[in-house]
Amino acid sequence: MLRRPFFVFLLLMVLAATQLLGQTATYEFAKRDTCNLYLDVYQPTAKNNHCCVLFVFGGGFVMGERDHKEYKEFARQLNELGYTFVSIDYRLGLKGANMKGAHVINSLHHAIEIAVEDLFSATEYLLQHADELGFDRDKIVLCGSSAGAITVLQGDYELCNRTELAKRLPADFHYAGVMSFAGAIFSTHGAVKYRENPAPTLFLQGTCDHLVPYKSIRFANYGFFGTKPLVKRFEKFNYPYMVRRYEDLGHEIAAAMNQEVETCDYFIRRCVLKKEWLQSDATINDPAIRPHKWGKVRASDIY
Repeated sequence: MLRRPFFVFLLLMVLAATQLLGQTATYEFAKRDTCNLYLDVYQPTAKNNHCCVLFVFGGGFVMGERDHKEYKEFARQLNELGYTFVSIDYRLGLKGANMKGAHVINSLHHAIEIAVEDLFSATEYLLQHADELGFDRDKIVLCGSSAGAITVLQGDYELCNRTELAKRLPADFHYAGVMSFAGAIFSTHGAVKYRENPAPTLFLQGTCDHLVPYKSIRFANYGFFGTKPLVKRFEKFNYPYMVRRYEDLGHEIAAAMNQEVETCDYFIRRCVLKKEWLQSDATINDPAIRPHKWGKVRASDIY
C-alpha cells in the first residue's frame, strides 16, 4: 500500500505532467467499412489564440500513426505557443495495393482520394465541436508530413475547386492556411488550377526529394506537382505563400516539423491571425541540417 505522502507526490507529478503536455482527449470522428477513425486533441498550455492546427501524419500511405512521439513533441511546442493541435487517423490506401505498371496511377489516386475524404470527415467533426474544443471555425490550419502533406495540399485543392469530395463541407468554408512538409498535388486534369483562391500556404521541401517530387511528374492529363511548380502557380496568380527550399536535401524535410516550429508560428501569425498578404521565398543551405539515408528514398524502395 502506498503511503499518503508518496501518493500525494505521485498525484502532483501527474498533474504537473498534464499541465506541461497539455490536456489530451481522443474522439471517434468517422466509421468506415474497414475501420473506425479517431483524432487526438492537444489543448494549448499558453494563452489560447483560438487557432487549430489539424495535422496529418506521413508514411507513404502504407504506414504511420497519429500519435507518434515526434508528432507529440510538435504538438507540445505548438501548445506552448497557444495553438490547439489535432492529429488524425486516415485510411492507408497503398497498403497492399498494386503498384506495378499502369496500376500505379490508379492506386495512388485512390489512396489520396480516401485520405482526403477522411480529412474532410475530421474537419466536419471539428467544425461541429469547435466551441467546446476552444478554437474558431475560421482558424483551422492544415499541416501534413509526406503523405500527410500530399493529403492537406490535395484537400485544399479539392475544396477550392468544390469537387464532389468537398461537398460534405459547408459551401462558405475555407481552411485558414496550409503547411506542407514535402507534399505535392495529384491532378487528373493537367496543370493545377484553383477555381477559388487557395489558403495561404507554407511549402517546405528538399530540392532533391525523389519520393514526393519537388518538381513534377506528368503523364498525359495526369500530373503530380511538387513545391516548385506549385509556388510558380501561386506567384503567377498572386496567392499568398511562404516557401523554404532546402538545397541538396531530399525527403528529410518531411520530418522537420520540430525544427521548423518558429517558421510555422511566424507563418500562422502573419497569414492567419493577422491576415496579412505575404509572398516569401527562401533557399536554405544550412550545414547543420545533415542528410539522412532515408532522405534519398525513392518510391521504388517502398512499393
